[in-house]
Parts: sequence; structure tokens; C-alpha cells
Amino acid sequence: MASFNKVILVGNLTRDPELRYTPKGTAIAKIGLAVNRTWKNEAGETKEEVTFVDVDVFGRTAENVGQYMRKGSPILIEGRLRLDTWDDKQTNQKRSKLGVVAETVQFLGSSRSGGEGAPVERAARPVASKPPEPADADGPPPEEDDVPF
Repeated sequence: MASFNKVILVGNLTRDPELRYTPKGTAIAKIGLAVNRTWKNEAGETKEEVTFVDVDVFGRTAENVGQYMRKGSPILIEGRLRLDTWDDKQTNQKRSKLGVVAETVQFLGSSRSGGEGAPVERAARPVASKPPEPADADGPPPEEDDVPF
């Protein structure tokens, strides 16, 4: 049976990011996200529901989140669900909690320079150590984009 684990969330940070580093130097940003849902009930009253989600962001993206995002900042997270389990030391019972591991992060809202928002950050994307080699002169010419706008 096939499995699929994908989450897309848009919300606001509930607190400033907590940026830490593993012993090997990998950055981890822990953020809290509030996702709001509004609707009208049968009586026509507007109702609101808020869901709070803990999100872990890794690598260079985590450093960017720690540097540029603050409590209240709007953000789009694309990632996967992860179930954390542990033993509660006070009650000796098993505890568990669903969280999100971010794979793609996009800063929403306008930037200080008046732009439409910051570029997409990809958490699992390796950074190239050198620029790509130019295409072979004997090969086909590079394809041009035929974008109608």
C-alpha cells in the first residue's frame, strides 16, 4: 500500500524562533505556528478556530528563519508530519505529539524593500560548491522559455 505524508500550512509565528545547532553544526529552528480557520455557523455567526503546530526547520533555512522571522510573522510551511514519543518522567506514562518537519519555507508579507515577499527556501536542498559547467558547444542550443506574458 502506498503512503503519502505532506502538509502545507500558512499561519503566523506564535513566538520568536529558537535557533540551536547540533554537535555536527546543523542548524535547527523550532517555531510555533498558529493557523486560523473562520466560518459562519447556521445562525450566521462568524466562528474562529485556531490550531497551534510545532515545526522544526533544518540547515540554512533554519538560520534564515532565525534571522528574519519574529513572533507574528506570516509564513508558509510545506513539510511532513512526524510523531514524537517519549516517557513522561513525572507520571512514567508514554506521551506523544504530532509535529511538522519543514521541507520548504516561504516568508510571506512584504519585505522592507517593498517587494512581494522573500524567496522560497528549501530545507533539504544541498548548496552547490561550484557553478555548473557550461553546456558543450557541439550540443543542442539551450531551450528558451516561451512564456506568453
